[in-house]
Amino acid sequence: MNVELREKEITKTSIIGIVVNILLASFKALVGVLSGAISIVLDAINNLTDAISSIVTIIGINLAKKKPDVKHPFGHGRIEYISAIIISLIVLGAGISSLYESVKSAIHPEMPDYTPVTIIVVVTAVVTKFILGSYVKKQGEKFKSGALIASGSDASFDALITASTLLGAIAARLFNISIDGLLGIIISVFIIKAGVEMMQDSLGSIIGVRFDDVVSLEIKDYINSFDGVIGTYDLVVHNYGPSYALGSVHIEVPSDMTAYEIYKLTSAIQKGVLSKYSIYFTISIYAVDESHVNDSIKIQKIAHSHDGVIECHGIFFDDIEKQITFVIVVDFIVDQKELKKTVTEEVMKEFKDYSVSVNIDLYYSN
Repeated sequence: MNVELREKEITKTSIIGIVVNILLASFKALVGVLSGAISIVLDAINNLTDAISSIVTIIGINLAKKKPDVKHPFGHGRIEYISAIIISLIVLGAGISSLYESVKSAIHPEMPDYTPVTIIVVVTAVVTKFILGSYVKKQGEKFKSGALIASGSDASFDALITASTLLGAIAARLFNISIDGLLGIIISVFIIKAGVEMMQDSLGSIIGVRFDDVVSLEIKDYINSFDGVIGTYDLVVHNYGPSYALGSVHIEVPSDMTAYEIYKLTSAIQKGVLSKYSIYFTISIYAVDESHVNDSIKIQKIAHSHDGVIECHGIFFDDIEKQITFVIVVDFIVDQKELKKTVTEEVMKEFKDYSVSVNIDLYYSN
């Protein structure tokens, strides 16, 4: 993906969000104050926080595009996640403040003066928010921007929340009762919920989340399509921002391949994956000796006889040093120390003339 185009489109989408949300906030605040409808005033505040969020998104993406330097050799892409945390704090603050005002309104209710103009403004806001939310989310998915996807989803959700204020208008006009404070509480709870979810997603991206299983399998299938690759394992991707990632992977190749042949193969894989998935991979090698195929199957059966073992690969018989090495991929709940000890003993019992070295890997990706 063209990084410059991505930044330009995210900025443009954010500016549209700012303009629309400020206009909506202005109209809602005016109508809410004139009618005395606390839920509409609170919804106006929510629109204002959405506009501020878009401003933070623009600042974040401009800081994130700074070039790598001595202190930050992998770039500044994760600043986008930090800006998302700031946005979540803004949303949480607005939600808590709204909840406080709504509770006061519910305890001491006042009858709002809903007019046809008020209702028209609310309906217009709902339609506008649905359109804006759909557009922003689509742009976010297109340009892989978590901030835009969250903003788009939040805008669509806001439209539903805004629609709830119509219930207040209907109740006030038909039954002469005020449920405005109650609606304000409901809106506030949804705002707080959205802020908490945004915070969790952003912190997860900084801490490090599991790489997408579907994409992981696609990359492995792509690597396996190269002549000379017997199998692909241990794929790990480190995300340094939405548009920059580094990865590592092991491939199995015939043990009689020359260094020149391996170099050509790994170079072709690196270029292909970089072009197709925008990830630069470091590639390590497992040598497969076809004379020990049946022995390798025995080791795999031993490994898979234990609960929690997901994969067994990289099996290598060093007939000169009389040593067997292999890797077992396990679930996170497995007692790694005990499993390693047990499998080592069972393999040594089967191959008495060899020493055994077992490496345990966690289940990072498919």
